[in-house]
Amino acid sequence: MKSVENTTTVTEGKNIAIIAYITVIGLIIAFVMNNDKKNPFAAFHIKQSLGLALTGFALGIIGIIPIIGWLINIIGIFVLVYMWIMGLLNAINGTEKVVPILGNKYAEWFKNL
Repeated sequence: MKSVENTTTVTEGKNIAIIAYITVIGLIIAFVMNNDKKNPFAAFHIKQSLGLALTGFALGIIGIIPIIGWLINIIGIFVLVYMWIMGLLNAINGTEKVVPILGNKYAEWFKNL
């Protein structure tokens, strides 16, 4: 019985989860769309996407620092794109796996959201 519920939850939340990974505006739209439904699959991916967005924002701030900040920013952007692609693929495939590297931290930080 649990797998039927889980399959239904994933199917219903899949579109919201995918939208969450498409720009910050998509993240806001997904958050509003999931506000009424409270789909756990969509909520998981919204939290992961929020973590990626905040990491990108932090990298942008670090990129202001000359030379060392620029290097960290360039490397960080490549890592961030890799994590974003993995998160998007997980949402498309209907799996609830955390994004590599910082995904567990995102789940911990945003567990009350």
